[in-house]
Amino acid sequence: MSLSNRTRWRRALMLAAIGPLAMLSVAAHAVKTSGGEFNTLYAGLGIKGYDPVAYFTDGAPTLGNEEFTYEYGGVTWRFASPAHRDLFAENPAKYAPQYGGFCSWGVGEANRLFDVDPVNGWTVYDGKLYLNFNGDINKTFNKNPSALITKANHNWPALNQ
Repeated sequence: MSLSNRTRWRRALMLAAIGPLAMLSVAAHAVKTSGGEFNTLYAGLGIKGYDPVAYFTDGAPTLGNEEFTYEYGGVTWRFASPAHRDLFAENPAKYAPQYGGFCSWGVGEANRLFDVDPVNGWTVYDGKLYLNFNGDINKTFNKNPSALITKANHNWPALNQ
């Protein structure tokens, strides 16, 4: 193998090793403060357009419809039906996710605001909706939710600025 081929080979190996790490750092990006009451990282939509009421009534993530919206806490919430929109409008605090819709584990354990996966990273616990970064982090959250919630409740005021 010539020197130029060895150099190319080493560069290819280095890029193959570094590439996934670079992607991980992008995926795990956190913000220092919320900048408002709720997560607006996804075009100003609460829970990335998923219906917050459906987690309680249907026990499943359900995409909301842009025809059925409600403005609350600086974001637009979408709902699968007018009935869900009306339930939310009657009592938004009951259905809105905790910690502004940021990752509950991140608020509690890392004292950081991470984005969430509304399909795989959610739990309704003690009548409240908790969102997490992904399904694996959600499993970690569910191992001891009360301890994590205690930590997150302590950290949240400083992050919610």
